[in-house]
Amino acid sequence: MERDLRRSPRVPFVASAEIIELETETRLPARTGDLSQHGCYMDMINPLPLGTAVRVQITHGQLSFQAIAGVVYCQTPLGMGLVFNKVDSNHEAVLQRWLNEAFAS
Repeated sequence: MERDLRRSPRVPFVASAEIIELETETRLPARTGDLSQHGCYMDMINPLPLGTAVRVQITHGQLSFQAIAGVVYCQTPLGMGLVFNKVDSNHEAVLQRWLNEAFAS
């Protein structure tokens, strides 16, 4: 049995997102598949390579979340896993709200 190495539990979470590759400022549309306190999975046909630094913007309902993140795994052509590296405190509150709502349902 494979051991789960994640630092926090994931919850299914579908929301529209935009990935901005930091070096080139290339913007890519995406959609979240799941979410956790420390990262998320992005459903996208052309995921970025392992180690790429990105800004992720997620919109759900009337709220928005933004973080600087890194690609920690890539599954071409399905998507990629991101780890949140820098989250401002106001965006942390949005993330926590979404997680609380997901865990409550």
